[in-house]
Amino acid sequence: MFGYGGLPLIIILLLVLIVFGAGKLPEIGTALGKGIKNFKRSFEGKDEIEIKGKKDEDSSRES
Repeated sequence: MFGYGGLPLIIILLLVLIVFGAGKLPEIGTALGKGIKNFKRSFEGKDEIEIKGKKDEDSSRES
């Protein structure tokens, strides 16, 4: 993958874990996934972008 072996990838992942902490990693993964999803949609010609704030998520949970 991009000319990197297993050891450099493990080192990079450990550095990310140290910098952001274990609590933030799921949020970072979710944001990255949504970004990639929106990026793919833009190439498919769909102009809609999925934007959902914390207030929207909280109100949907209360219903």
